[in-house]
Amino acid sequence: MLCELKIDNLALIESLCLDFCGNGQNGLVVMTGETGAGKSIMLRAIHLLTGGRASSDWVRSGAEQCTVEALFDISPGNTLLGYLLTKQGIEVEDVLIMKRVVNNKGRSRMYINGSPATAKMAAELAVNLLNIASQHDQQQLLDPVFHLDFLDTMGETWTLRKAFGHLFTEWQEKRVELEELQRQEQEKEQRKDFIKYQLKEILAVQPQPGEDEKLGEEKKRLKSSETLITLSSKSQKLLEYSLLDGLVQIRMDMTQVAAIDPNAEELATELAGMSYQAEDLLVKLRDYRDSLNTDPHRLDAVNERLNELQGLKRKYGNSLEDVLRFAGDAEAELQQIEHLDKVVLECEKEVNTLEKKLCAQAVVLTEKRKKVAQEIEVSMKNELSSLAFNRSGLKVHFQEHDQDVTALRKSGWDKVEFFFSANPGEPPRPLAKVASGGELSRLMLAFKCLLAKKDMVETVIFDEVDAGIGGEAAEAVARKIKELSTHHQVFCITHLPQIAARGDSHFLVQKGVEKGRTQSAIHRLTQEQRVAEVSRMLAGESVSDQTRAWAKELLEKGKVAA
Repeated sequence: MLCELKIDNLALIESLCLDFCGNGQNGLVVMTGETGAGKSIMLRAIHLLTGGRASSDWVRSGAEQCTVEALFDISPGNTLLGYLLTKQGIEVEDVLIMKRVVNNKGRSRMYINGSPATAKMAAELAVNLLNIASQHDQQQLLDPVFHLDFLDTMGETWTLRKAFGHLFTEWQEKRVELEELQRQEQEKEQRKDFIKYQLKEILAVQPQPGEDEKLGEEKKRLKSSETLITLSSKSQKLLEYSLLDGLVQIRMDMTQVAAIDPNAEELATELAGMSYQAEDLLVKLRDYRDSLNTDPHRLDAVNERLNELQGLKRKYGNSLEDVLRFAGDAEAELQQIEHLDKVVLECEKEVNTLEKKLCAQAVVLTEKRKKVAQEIEVSMKNELSSLAFNRSGLKVHFQEHDQDVTALRKSGWDKVEFFFSANPGEPPRPLAKVASGGELSRLMLAFKCLLAKKDMVETVIFDEVDAGIGGEAAEAVARKIKELSTHHQVFCITHLPQIAARGDSHFLVQKGVEKGRTQSAIHRLTQEQRVAEVSRMLAGESVSDQTRAWAKELLEKGKVAA
């Protein structure tokens, strides 16, 4: 359960620390205050802690960041929460501390028990920590699109539904694959001829990796062959008749020098080596000159070969390596086309198997939902009876459908809608057409009470779900919320004095001006202060002795109910 909530620089709150378990009272916590005082700020703080999207607008003006921190007491019996913590690498302890920091640029950081965490991790944990009922939930209750979600939540069939959804996705993907294979089969002869033509064209040329680069170099040499022969011949003559004779003479002379002076022996050896190297270079130069080709027919042949290779590159790749890779892929595709009949047949079998499995699971899901729907109708009748609905009832209407695979959706075959009859003798009609605001509030409360009995969540938050309720209905709602608080921690942001009077703890939200700035503050009320607040809720500014007496009576009645 939620034990402490600390807020710094969030919207109109500068600094706030609330203790919900300090006095041993953690059943029903009520929050009241004038409209616009800032009661929704607590919900905004919870929204941040549960991984909701943050906004820089929420940071108090002039502050660099806002911080929201909550301490939850973890029940040893909440094994699912323990499993989730372990899976996320967080040590399981008796308490869980969640912290969210949002800076004035809109960036945020999340911490769980002091360790950095993601918003997704926080959201996954929050589902097992608390449940929030707001007017947004009521609007969803009016929309039949969400009724199947309500049913699956109430019946705990989400696991079945998710498993079905995964199978449905697998079936869809396999169907797309089959359709593509069938299309290929229809076009396979045309495709096969085209691939064979491409392969024939490539194989006729028989390109070799890097061949075009070598031919390009040869073409350049052939085009400049006369110049190359002239220059290399000139260099040969200079080396052979001028330099080489001189180097031979130097070698002979230095041999004699070394014989006379041993200190010149190393120099003589180096000069001798140079003369021998020059002789070797002369041989290489002569071989190079002799290798030069001036045959114009060879240039024509190189140009023709380069044109063939360039033609392949224009069609099949930027390089000859790409062309050869294309040929390899084409051969593989040709092999696949040759065996396409078997591939299509195998894929059809897989699709049929998945369809049978999918329909079987859809039947199980429908049967489970119909059983859950009957249980909900019975349970809701009892819950609604305790909420001042006399002989009213909720019906779960299943839209008729053919049990055909083409009618399947990711959620199964079922389309459901809640029908409601608020008055005896009136047939049930779609909820959106018959429920008033007050009736919708009580329906939402009844749903939440049923859910609270099923799940492991210990904290339930009601955000002004009492809108449009008064008189006997208000008294019934107050009793129901108080009943829920006997086995859950319940927070209720309310405008109803009947609910406020039953709170085990009562907090007042007020907005005021301090040091020239508007601030919201939340204070736990004493018994005398509660009398004043309940009186205000009863009569506004026109509080009289009679009103105060009525407020005291409500508070005394709340104690008896506790």
